Amino acid sequence: MIPNLSLSRILKGLAVALGSFVGLGTVAALWENPLFVRMTPAGDLEVVLLGLLSVLLGTYVAVRRPFCSVKTVGVGGVLGFIGVACPVCNQILLLLFGGDLLLTYFEPVRIYVAGVGVLVVAAAVVREWVLVKRPPAPVAALAARESDEGAAKV
Repeated sequence: MIPNLSLSRILKGLAVALGSFVGLGTVAALWENPLFVRMTPAGDLEVVLLGLLSVLLGTYVAVRRPFCSVKTVGVGGVLGFIGVACPVCNQILLLLFGGDLLLTYFEPVRIYVAGVGVLVVAAAVVREWVLVKRPPAPVAALAARESDEGAAKV
């Protein structure tokens, strides 16, 4: 059930999980820090969602296949970060939409955006988990052909 992972892949996954939790949590000002100030209050759910997102990102790094697409996990990571971050502290969102619009329309659904981001990253992790356990297509086709030839000889 669990893919055979090397120690270096596990350590990379742990480093990404810890780094993303500390880095994104600090930038989103989910806790008091001297670098960033949050202008809207952060709840416990934001920290939980960031923790889930970080664990899933670390797992993705540990199980991902070389040369695979990372678009899905990237979109999920961005949605998760935007969902846990302070909407009026995010200068890009503030410039695009304005403070009134963000507080009126985005703030009430922000936590759901973070949840969708976590679900998208979870889907990418599950896809990679399944594909890393499956042998590559040419090997699987060769094995099937050999079993068919063996059955034909009997």
